Parts: sequence; C-alpha cells; structure tokens
Amino acid sequence: MNAIEIKKLKKSFHGKKNQKTVEAVKGISLSVKPGEIFGFLGPNGAGKTTSLRMLTTLLPIDEGKVGIGKYDVKKNPSEVRRHIGYVGQLGGADMEATGRENLMLSGRLYGMSKNNVQEQSEQLIDLLDLRDIIDRLVKTYSGGQRRRLEIALGILHKPDVLFLDEPTTGLDPQNRANLWEHILKLKDAGMTVFLTTHYLDEADELCDRLCIMDKGVIVAEGTPQSLKRKISGDVVSIKPKSEHEDIAHIFSGDKNVLDIRTEGEKTNLYVRNGAIAMPEIFNMLKARDIELESVSLSQPSLDDVFLKQTGRSLRDTGMEASL
Repeated sequence: MNAIEIKKLKKSFHGKKNQKTVEAVKGISLSVKPGEIFGFLGPNGAGKTTSLRMLTTLLPIDEGKVGIGKYDVKKNPSEVRRHIGYVGQLGGADMEATGRENLMLSGRLYGMSKNNVQEQSEQLIDLLDLRDIIDRLVKTYSGGQRRRLEIALGILHKPDVLFLDEPTTGLDPQNRANLWEHILKLKDAGMTVFLTTHYLDEADELCDRLCIMDKGVIVAEGTPQSLKRKISGDVVSIKPKSEHEDIAHIFSGDKNVLDIRTEGEKTNLYVRNGAIAMPEIFNMLKARDIELESVSLSQPSLDDVFLKQTGRSLRDTGMEASL
C-alpha cells in the first residue's frame, strides 16, 4: 500500500463579484511510496501549498480522492490527522514557552501519556540536536533551531507521514544544509516525508522522487536523475560581449544542438556531447568575429527540466503569493 495516493485532485478559489475563479490545482494524480522523501518543486503560486493543505485536511477537496495509507482524507479526516505530522511555512511553536514545554503540550494534545511524551521527547531532542537549547524560550532560538523544534513537534506522535511546507525558506545556507541532514535522518528512521520547495538544490539533494508543478498542474515527475536525463547531453552557456549578437540564430539547424534557450543575455545550447561540440561552437563564433564575455559547460539541472516543460526558468518566475 502506498503511503499517499492522489487521484485527480482539484481546488479552485472563487473571488468576489467581478473577480474570476482561480484554479489553484487542476486535477493532479500521483503516489508516494512508504519510506521515501517525495517533493513538490515549483515556483510560488504553482499550487504546491494548496495541494499540501488538502492532503493534510486543512482545506476541503473540491474534486478527486486522497488516501493517506488506508484512510480517505474526505471520509476519515480525524484518522488521517492521527497518522500525519505537518509543519507549515509559519511553524506553530509557542514563542513564549520553552522547547520542552512545547513538546509536552503537543504530546498531551495528541492524547499521549506524560511518561510517553517525556520518553519520545528525549529521543527527538537527541535526533534533532536540541539538547543545548531545549529549556530556553523559543523566542531566543535562531531560525534553524526553531525549524528543528517544529519538526520535532510534527513527529512527536510518531506519524506515518510527515508533511513539510517550504521547510528551509528564510534560513541561511548553513542552517539549510543542517536541516537537510536532519530530514535525511528521518528517512533513515523509516519515515515518509512529503515536502514542498522552490529551491532547486533542495529538491536535488533530498528527494527520492519529485513532481515539478506549475500553474496547478504536474509538468514532470520522476527521480531528479531521471528528469535531468530527459534533457539529453550537456549544456553550453554563452554570453557574448555585445548584447545585440543573435547567438540562437547562428546555431539553429546545427545537427549537434538539440535545443536552444535564451535567458537574458545568456544563450543555452543543449548538445549531445559538450566536449565534441565546444570546438565547433568556438569556430562558428570566431568566423563571425563574435567575442565572448563568458562560456561554461555543465550537465542539465532541474531548472533546465522546468524550462523545457514550461518555457520559463524556475529562477526567474518571481515570488508570487503562495497558492
């Protein structure tokens, strides 16, 4: 049995008079296996958070079906809540209480005995490196420390599935990397983790499988490696010194160039073999007296996958309001 099963899930938001209806989620279907980290990658406004809120019973489902283990989200929301943990973008810890007090309150609200809460809290304090700060007020925590506490609150009752909505937004690179290590520890302990993110490196580092979501639909699904393999070969990025040089026109029709994408002043050439293609590319540019400001050779990224599927770069989609 899959940890999560989603079939044709839909959600729309109806505006006031003279405002159009927004289709936030447009009939997505997917499954998540037990014990894996599954990610929703996409820009803000893609429908990731809306989907997550439906999976966790926080938003009513318009159409479709969601199963968490053997429980139907529509029919058995109370049972679903007992078997999941949820850490939203805004967290949920009481800032005026200590970390230990937060854990005790959360456990008791889940119906756990005092001894059980204390025993489980001690395990999580060690697992998530909270020992040195657990008896301090949460308002004195750094962003990374508070996020680790919030994850502890989300898994205190030993849920089958943990949902993390943009878990590292606002954290500096060091704290992000530290939190990644702790999320991977949860996977090693057998927990299923479902997370949303708009960070390319986060999805690449953490996810066993992922969906790339845009404008309420899933545009690609698979492992990070399999998705990148769909963009065959290598990427040659060229930035000419003159802004007026039409690099794309020069290489259109070249048999070694599989695809061409322009991002601002840069032109990305997707080629079968970068080592073979590079000398020819330089010769063609030299023949036209085109000087380069920069050139680089790399393997395709998840951003290239998003670009191929949508015609836009995930890095350039902007920070719209989350849906």
